[in-house]
Amino acid sequence: MRALLFVPGDAPRKLETALNAGADALIVDLEDSVAASGKAAARRQAAAFLKEVGSAAGGPVVFVRVNALGTGWAEDDLAAVMPARPYGIVLPKAVMSADIRALDAHLHRLEAASGIAAGATRILPIATETARAVLALTTLSEGHPRLCGITWGAEDLSADLGAETNRDGTGAWTGPYRLARDLTLLAAAAAETDAIDTVHLAYRDLAALERECRAARRDGFVGKLAIHPAQIPIINAAFSPSKAALAEAQAVVTAFAGSPGTGVIGQGGAMLDRPHLRRAERLLERFDRGVPPGKA
Repeated sequence: MRALLFVPGDAPRKLETALNAGADALIVDLEDSVAASGKAAARRQAAAFLKEVGSAAGGPVVFVRVNALGTGWAEDDLAAVMPARPYGIVLPKAVMSADIRALDAHLHRLEAASGIAAGATRILPIATETARAVLALTTLSEGHPRLCGITWGAEDLSADLGAETNRDGTGAWTGPYRLARDLTLLAAAAAETDAIDTVHLAYRDLAALERECRAARRDGFVGKLAIHPAQIPIINAAFSPSKAALAEAQAVVTAFAGSPGTGVIGQGGAMLDRPHLRRAERLLERFDRGVPPGKA
């Protein structure tokens, strides 16, 4: 998953438009974009949309962002959408180990009731939206079978901290949010799952979005959340491996395969060791999982 596009669950026209936006995943939102008075209607609309697109081939996978556990709404969200078989659940304000295990228990019960294979529904937690959640990021280092990634959020965290802003005058994240971002990346690596970068709210500033995507990919993120269809081509391009990068990775793997038992090889005038091999293998694994190459 490169681009994961949020779509309000109570906006049928936006949901239909989003199907053809080019995102690898849609996140039908029942949380922040839906007012309290509209939650019930949004659940019905989300379930209807899931049933409609469930048989469509070649389209994006569809997640549902439910409300946070403990709000009194999450259980109703899950009961409404699980019979329609979403690909996964995006869990906001997730306090990692405790909330992942609690959601897993809900999903096992609802999968059984809906005739869904046990464990089929994936979980994508938004893991940094409160200070408590940031400090709990290390609690799921052993991973979980349902995890398909870990992502982070800055807006709710800034509200929790009482911060005036989460970016400095240059547009860069300030200290607490850099920490949350970095811990998300480390937690995802420890749990052996994908790290997904957070949204870029200035959706008209595509140049800034591209810079942020390039920095995220450089550091190890493999995709990014989106809030507007115009962001999708930028995100997809940034997180698609170039043909040159794929060729270089294959050359590294081939060179090590030709020298079994060797810890270090010479390649292109540089000395490469096992970490370089693992990085090349991971890039090729992502390509094998369906990430298309870029144009370069």
